[in-house]
Amino acid sequence: MPRFAVGSTVQRREVLHGRVWMTMPVRVIADDEVLAVWFEDGAPFTFPPHPFGPHPWSGQDRWTGSNVLQLYRPGDAYSVWAFFRHGRFDHWYINFERPYHRGDDYFDTDDHGLDIVVRDGEWQWKDRDDVAEQVAVGRLTSTEADTVWREAARVAAELDRGDCWWIPRWQNWQPDAAAHG
Repeated sequence: MPRFAVGSTVQRREVLHGRVWMTMPVRVIADDEVLAVWFEDGAPFTFPPHPFGPHPWSGQDRWTGSNVLQLYRPGDAYSVWAFFRHGRFDHWYINFERPYHRGDDYFDTDDHGLDIVVRDGEWQWKDRDDVAEQVAVGRLTSTEADTVWREAARVAAELDRGDCWWIPRWQNWQPDAAAHG
């Protein structure tokens, strides 16, 4: 699959059970060994009708409160987000999700609920109960949930060792780079 052009806008799509559940436009910052995309405070959401029901964010029509750089590596069952508030880096966030799959002008993933917040070199779990809730309501199977937890344990062990693959390249990245593509 061809790479996305740096500076172009593509759709980040959440796909649940084979159908698009949510989309939002993101700007491509890099597309090499890492797909890096940027979305700003105010980026609009679209929620197509879905047989599963409304997306958890469907009460909002746009992203609010921060700007975000998202980093994806092929095959990883998580992405790394850098949150920026008022133009300044605030914290890292690891979002466990289905490995991304790309199309011509979009990429697909699906959020698995579990997250890790990394701030000032320390990390903590966020939304640990979400994986079980997703199994209970049919968003994930028990087997998929086991896979999420295995990936989470692997990433937590890497964090404990100080292995943060994103730091060397992205720790000094600045949001003004997003404006220039």
